[in-house]
Amino acid sequence: MTENDARLLDRFETARPRLRAIATRLLGSAADADDAVQETWLRLQRADAATIDNLDAWLTTVVSRVCLDQLKSARRTRERSWEVLPWQDEPVSDLGDPAELAALGDRVSVALLVVLETLSPAERLAFVLHDVFGLPFEEVAAALDRSPDAARQLASRARRRLRDAPPARPSRREQRGVLDAWLRAVHEGDLSALLALLDEGAVLHADYGRGRLQTLVGASAIAEQATLAARLAQSSVPVLIDGRPGVAAVVDGRVVSVMAFDISDGRIVGLDVLFDPARLAGVRV
Repeated sequence: MTENDARLLDRFETARPRLRAIATRLLGSAADADDAVQETWLRLQRADAATIDNLDAWLTTVVSRVCLDQLKSARRTRERSWEVLPWQDEPVSDLGDPAELAALGDRVSVALLVVLETLSPAERLAFVLHDVFGLPFEEVAAALDRSPDAARQLASRARRRLRDAPPARPSRREQRGVLDAWLRAVHEGDLSALLALLDEGAVLHADYGRGRLQTLVGASAIAEQATLAARLAQSSVPVLIDGRPGVAAVVDGRVVSVMAFDISDGRIVGLDVLFDPARLAGVRV
């Protein structure tokens, strides 16, 4: 590696956290975001870096276009990254005002992606780059390959659509109430309480690692298995998993399982559980 290559790599690594944050907001998946950032690095290697006047702006444009291509692709599938974060209550209720969401900057939760899914790829990119990351419309326009006025209109339309959209998920307070009730019912082995929390058509998917998967369908099947996990419930704490409400079971300082919940109208309609020790090895709560 030449000295110029080493300097370029250092500058890219400095920009990597910002690029990954942008890609994660746009794609909603840490795995997809890492792929987009890696593709950005590959494109930088193929480019003539000496002709790039503003490397940070160039990298932002490229990673945004890579994400835009993924968002437009009909073949795109989203892989669960199991990104576990400490539980945080929302500073505003439900959807809130887009301007208030934008003020949160990099602290905007990945849960915002739930409502961003209502936007077109171009609207989503314009809103995230300008309102969330504060980029000027000139840079947003470069990423979209449109004029600054067109980028400004896309962001404005995105704000209106977000403001007028119905709440896409229960408030964080409602979610926390369901989590607490679930942990209490599991710990006490209260089958009736579990059945009251679960939708009749609820589905549970569990991954034990090494290809061992399990699917349970229906409130009764899920509740009966949950009553066997009293010890895990006692050692579990509320967390956010890819922006979804969830719980992590911590035994002897080690995360042994994480469970993400889908909640609608106060009832649990879906659960995704990870027991794979290999994938949990790097998870910290």
